Parts: sequence; structure tokens; C-alpha cells
Amino acid sequence: MTNKTSDDDSSKHSADEKTADEKTAGDKTVSVHNEVGTEAGAIKHKKIMQKQKAIVDQHIQQATEDRGVCILLTGNGKGKTSSAFGMVMRALGYHHKVAVIQFIKGQQLSGEELYLKNQCPEVYFYQMGTGFTWETQDRAADIIAAEKTWQQVEPLLKDPSYQLVVLDELTYMIGYKYLPTQSIIDAIANRPANQSVIITGRGGGNELQEIADTVAEVKDIKHAYNVGIKARQGVDY
Repeated sequence: MTNKTSDDDSSKHSADEKTADEKTAGDKTVSVHNEVGTEAGAIKHKKIMQKQKAIVDQHIQQATEDRGVCILLTGNGKGKTSSAFGMVMRALGYHHKVAVIQFIKGQQLSGEELYLKNQCPEVYFYQMGTGFTWETQDRAADIIAAEKTWQQVEPLLKDPSYQLVVLDELTYMIGYKYLPTQSIIDAIANRPANQSVIITGRGGGNELQEIADTVAEVKDIKHAYNVGIKARQGVDY
């Protein structure tokens, strides 16, 4: 009997401690949530934002070089071309001179391409127009089309009046060896100082990444197409 009572007391004591711990943890959680709307919470938030502002200001002060940039948007996720066209809209907002060259695109124009052709005639727009490589299935014809398209690019990369040049899906020209890598690298590296270039597409090789000032990888975490949802007009094309 004595042992049983002792065990019961021990269990009760342990349960009481657990309840007390849970209550304390709960009180702390409530305290944190309540702090958000208090003066202490406001002071804490302000200190965090002040520290963040100091870091941002320091980075701005350290950025002293003013020139065009080369941006590579790569990865297997959706949004590389969309991002590039977003920067086109941004540049047009400042009345910059813009050129868009598209490799490996189908003959059917997407919404942004239609908008450029119909509403932005000042934008130089050229599309290879042969369709995707898995549709053409003709390497020789694809190489000829790629070389013809690159002939449109070279003068643009020598023209200082163009402040932004988009080379959409150019990486495939390197990956499939449709165009000589070194010629592409040299043309981009020797472009006018104030000209920015945006390159999109999967891969592209180390050489392209090395000359790019900014490289961003779009990661495919989840895609509607993979579960049978059709591409949406105005969203996907």
C-alpha cells in the first residue's frame, strides 16, 4: 500500500509539473503575441527595422559602379521569360530603347509578344519562329535558323542606343551547340558599357554564368501542368 501511495503521489506530482510547464509555455506564447500590439513590441520592431535599414544603406553606398548589367535567368521552373518581359515593361516606363530576340519559340505568339507587336512598335522584336526543337526535329534547319537569328543580335550588341536587349532562350543555342559559345560570350562581353542584356533559358554553361553580373535560378517546386491542368491564356502564354 505504501508503495502504491508513493507511486500515486509521484505521478500526481509529475502531472502537476507538466501542467505547470504547459501553462508557463502557454503564457509565454500569449505574451509574445500580446507584445506585438504593445509599446515594447513597437520598440522592438523599430530596432529591427533600423538595423535592416542600416544594412541596406550600406549596400547602396558600396555600389559605386554605374554601367549596364548582364542578367542570366535560368533553372527548370516557370517564369524566366515572364521575368524578362517584366523588365522590358520597366525599361519602357523610362522610355528606354529595347530589343527582344527570341530563340526556340513557337509560331504562335504569347500575350506579352502580342502586346509588344501591337502596342509597342518602338520595341525591336524578332522571333526565330521555327518552333521548339522537339517539334522541328531537324538539327540542320535549326542551326540555319539560329545563325540567321544571331545575325539580328550582333548589331544590337554593338549599338549603344539600345539600353536593354533580351535574348530569350539563348541558352539552348549553347546547349544544343547551334551557335559557337565563344562568339556569344565575346559579343556580350564587348557590348556598349551602358547596355544591359537579359538572357533566359535552362543551363547555358559555366562561361555564360561567369560573364553574367546576376544569375538567378528559377526552381520548379510545383507546376499545374504536371497534374493535368491546361496552360492558361493570360497566365502561361
